[in-house]
Amino acid sequence: MKTLSKLILAVLCLLPVGHGLRAAENPKPFVVPEIRQWSGGKGRFVPGPDARIVCSPDQPEALRIARLFAADYAEMFGRALPVALGKASPGDFVLALSPDKALGTEGYSVRTTDRAALSAPTPAGLYWGTRTLLQISEQDSARSLPKGTIRDWPDYPFRGFMIDCGRKFIPMDYLEDLTRIMAYYKLNVLQVHLNDNGFKQYFGHDWNKTYAAFRLESDTFPGLTARDGSYSKKEFADFQRQAADRFVEIIPEIDIPAHSLAFTHYKPEIGSKEYGMDHLDLFNPETYRFADALFREYLAGDDPVFVGPRVHIGTDEYSNAKKEVVEKFRAFTDHYIRLVESYGKQAVVWGALTHASGRTPVKAENVVMNAWYNGYADPAAMIEQGYRLVSIPDGLVYIVPMAGYYHDYLNEPYLYEQWTPPHIGKAVFEERHPAILGGMFAVWNDHVGNGISVKDIHHRIFPPLQTLSAKMWTGEAVSLPYAEFDRRRAALSEAPGVNQLARIGTAPALVYERAEVRPGDSSAYPEIGYDYTVSFDIEGADEKRGTVLFRSPNAVFYLSDPIRGMLGFARDGYLNTFPYRVNPGEKARIRIEGDNRSTTLKVNGKTIDVMDVQKRYYNGGKDSMNYVRTLVFPLEKAGDFDSRISNLKVYNHRGDE
Repeated sequence: MKTLSKLILAVLCLLPVGHGLRAAENPKPFVVPEIRQWSGGKGRFVPGPDARIVCSPDQPEALRIARLFAADYAEMFGRALPVALGKASPGDFVLALSPDKALGTEGYSVRTTDRAALSAPTPAGLYWGTRTLLQISEQDSARSLPKGTIRDWPDYPFRGFMIDCGRKFIPMDYLEDLTRIMAYYKLNVLQVHLNDNGFKQYFGHDWNKTYAAFRLESDTFPGLTARDGSYSKKEFADFQRQAADRFVEIIPEIDIPAHSLAFTHYKPEIGSKEYGMDHLDLFNPETYRFADALFREYLAGDDPVFVGPRVHIGTDEYSNAKKEVVEKFRAFTDHYIRLVESYGKQAVVWGALTHASGRTPVKAENVVMNAWYNGYADPAAMIEQGYRLVSIPDGLVYIVPMAGYYHDYLNEPYLYEQWTPPHIGKAVFEERHPAILGGMFAVWNDHVGNGISVKDIHHRIFPPLQTLSAKMWTGEAVSLPYAEFDRRRAALSEAPGVNQLARIGTAPALVYERAEVRPGDSSAYPEIGYDYTVSFDIEGADEKRGTVLFRSPNAVFYLSDPIRGMLGFARDGYLNTFPYRVNPGEKARIRIEGDNRSTTLKVNGKTIDVMDVQKRYYNGGKDSMNYVRTLVFPLEKAGDFDSRISNLKVYNHRGDE
């Protein structure tokens, strides 16, 4: 018996060490949002040396999605996979549209064996499946996929985000990147808030001086369009089509009859003398002629500017002090719901009809309502009246950068662990309630002129975009603890070809250096985001004002700023200068440290200035605003300078070099 035992032990010792591990079923791959169902196989699929993306010749939409997948794969991994029609071989990706009622309108299935076969009943589902394949692939250096079967579908058809472009201009190239990011995380609705205004207490309590903007080109009302940033009708229509190609719907919003100062600046006679010039006068027939014509410009014709199926008409936060005003507000809301519908669009409104409770009927059938505050629109009452709700509870999902109210950064652990779309404020409905389409979160740029950059906004919205995509798709079924989710999502890109956070590397390190920087030199990195340290040696020359050290499409760092000739930087129309000038012949070690709250200058190891959040006061100190002086440091191109710059070092962290 002892001899037999020794023989068995000897045989076991000859087996490969990892045999037991290789034989185990593959665990569920990490994806954001989380995969609904996973059946693990054994081993991994590695795209073959001649790997292709194969689809059927009789499925043109599958072919289109295959080409998008191929382009994204090449962008992310530097490998061009040819798209082919016909029969697949081992090592290929296979895309097919195939009926499967259990997957609904956006679900998909992936079966990974000696090939990766993705199928879905709809083009949207097929596209979402390619996002899953890319996310899994980017977490493995060999781009391999675990063998097994995925079945995945969303809990909610409406998974969105709203961005306030009225109070702060958001450039089109950022909006385009934003839709790519949303698509990568299976969010499918972006609401673009096209007009709004600042608060008059920051403008001398004078409506005429208060900032207001409407961001869309208008031929009907020449001069209405904001002069400090706007979208042409063509580029806005093209933007909507490009987003729709990735299954992201753009909902344009013209916000009336409150938040309307941009319109009353243009046409003062339609402003309310009683409730403020940011309110339209609901009793003036000219108000309706103006607003009707404005919507008509973007909705009429065979090729309208508002391309998608839905249009948002605003309708919130109007005074309810008088009964006759409430009834007029309700009639106004009903009028613009029906006007939008007359052009074949579905109307979307902000919830306000509890605040504006009255007798005048307001159409509810086939109308979508953003349920943001239960005191303005009680969700249960709105559902009973027939509205379809989008959950966007202000106390949980509103970001107002550096305002001191709502959130500067969302409470992601709470949202991940506790929130799903049926949680609307204190009202809680059953999961997948048929009247609740889904959820959104929002960024509001209330404090006009507070120094916040588009990069700062992005820093606030990207992490919760990941978190909330999980909760809008997977709902209450997320399985990972938040800490594990938070750790693992760091391995994922923002989207194919998108790096708005300007991340360089993952572990803290020296990520870029040059022995010397000459005028006009280019860098492989456009910029570096928070947190960072940039240092260099300088031998100063007599630089003319406005001399640039580095620039990127988003920012400029000056050796000599245009006003005072000091070290400084400009981005988003804001100029910030340090109290330091490099004199001709001076030799110094310059160091700039930046994070999401401050920018610090050190010279020869001594701190010269910390540009932290600055409190600015108005109206004799009665009102205040936080002013932000952050910088995502530009690296793309060196300017035309005479000083000698050497020993450039860039670290993706703050602190000692």
